[in-house]
Amino acid sequence: MSGTSTIPLLPCVSLDETLDFYRALGFEVTYRQTAPNPYAVVRRQDFELHFYGLKGLEPASSHSTCLVVMPEVEPLHTTFAEALRRALGKLPVSGIPRLTRMKPGQGRFTLVDLNGNSVIFVRREKAGASRGEEYPPWKESDSRLAKAVAAAARLRDFKTDDAAAAKVLDVALARNEPAPPLDRARALAARAELAVALGDKARASALRAELQQVPLSAEERQRLQSELGAADDLERALR
Repeated sequence: MSGTSTIPLLPCVSLDETLDFYRALGFEVTYRQTAPNPYAVVRRQDFELHFYGLKGLEPASSHSTCLVVMPEVEPLHTTFAEALRRALGKLPVSGIPRLTRMKPGQGRFTLVDLNGNSVIFVRREKAGASRGEEYPPWKESDSRLAKAVAAAARLRDFKTDDAAAAKVLDVALARNEPAPPLDRARALAARAELAVALGDKARASALRAELQQVPLSAEERQRLQSELGAADDLERALR
């Protein structure tokens, strides 16, 4: 029906702090009330988010989620990253609030606000796809390391659970089972990026050193350039 729209309604602990957070990201506050119930609306471009006060809300256990479907998401991710770095003095990639990382070609990212609300920005062409379709499905013939990399990517990018993703890779790497060098390099590169995100500089350094010892051809290193440099790129972004 023409003129119909659906608008997410998200809980918040503090209306003032929530509105300040979204203002810093470039949103405009278009409505606010304090009585009879705390309620506010923020707008950016042509989409809105509505917030209501909820007593007793625990951000760490919040499950509130909404999707924002748009033509492109990478420029907005860059804008949010720069705004958060200015507002907070660093890019928050873990904890609350946080902004998930993006790899080239990825079709979505998640902004977790002060209240634990997950606002997922999705490229329109990916909106009807399952959450895992941006990654090739693993096959039964794949090595355990390859399967672990795929599982960790989903935990990292879709569930925003870096700790769980790291654990999956740690278990697979510790088994030290036979696997193609390319699979081991991917697993080490992914784990190194997670170590940086989790603030474990010593582990990140050790993983980088181990990664350099993996016997890859020049062609393989070229193919994996973005993955091999992900930890370094993230470290630069966090400065």
